[in-house]
Amino acid sequence: MTLRPPLIPDAPASIQKGTPLKVLLNPQAIQCLAQNIQYVHRDFAVKAFCDFAQSGLEPLELMQRAQHIALALKEFLPQNYTDAITILCGSLTPEKTDTDSSGLAGFFYLPHSFFISEFGQDTQYNGGHDPFDLSMDAMQALTTRFTAEFAIRPYLIGQQGRTLTKILEWVTHPNPHIRRLCTEGTRPKLPWGKRIPAFIADPSPTLPILELLKDDESLYVRRSVANHLGDIAKDHPDTVFSLCESWLSTGASKELKWLIRHAVRHPAQKGHTRACEIRQAAKAR
Repeated sequence: MTLRPPLIPDAPASIQKGTPLKVLLNPQAIQCLAQNIQYVHRDFAVKAFCDFAQSGLEPLELMQRAQHIALALKEFLPQNYTDAITILCGSLTPEKTDTDSSGLAGFFYLPHSFFISEFGQDTQYNGGHDPFDLSMDAMQALTTRFTAEFAIRPYLIGQQGRTLTKILEWVTHPNPHIRRLCTEGTRPKLPWGKRIPAFIADPSPTLPILELLKDDESLYVRRSVANHLGDIAKDHPDTVFSLCESWLSTGASKELKWLIRHAVRHPAQKGHTRACEIRQAAKAR
């Protein structure tokens, strides 16, 4: 097989009617993944990996396929997490610094996300050594190509304090994809992602993150802050309303006013009086 630099398969710009998302992780994507790995790990058993990963793939939906391929990665990468994640990160395409959408192509990296989330806290898989820092570095790399919002959630559930400490280091990172991970990865009820019961019960640990990023220069990040607040508002509306009112009382910019309107839009649509008043007060001038 001819070696070539890592790449990802072409994919549609958006969901296509009648075409299930699971086809994004098809045999061609598996073959591409194997070639990416072989570029940095010449001994990788490409055919055996592809055969293993494709076996039983057809009936599985997207997230199930990603988890299945992640299991294949563990089977055929070195049996030490440090070695395996070093190879996997080395096989990534160049990082993105802009926030232009790449459509659905990034879903190619969903198995990488599952690999980190499933195996990146297992000390036994890492020769008895704590792999936490390695996993944080891997998520930082992954989120600049796709997203690590799914991968980070088991860490927030199992190691909340350590993970939040790392996230607070990331809030000033120059790459907007990494700053967005701080807000999107900590959402209590992220669509498609594992829910974080502790944050559903008490959202206060994530409020300092939202405070630090509410005026971010990137709309990409500010939209994530708004969506995070929308999650909180489902269970703790008064917390969100009070926070938004405090931001308005201190002279919110038009960008922050947009974020506030977006954050309370669902309770406002349901006719919640306080939410409607906040949206009215947050009209840009």
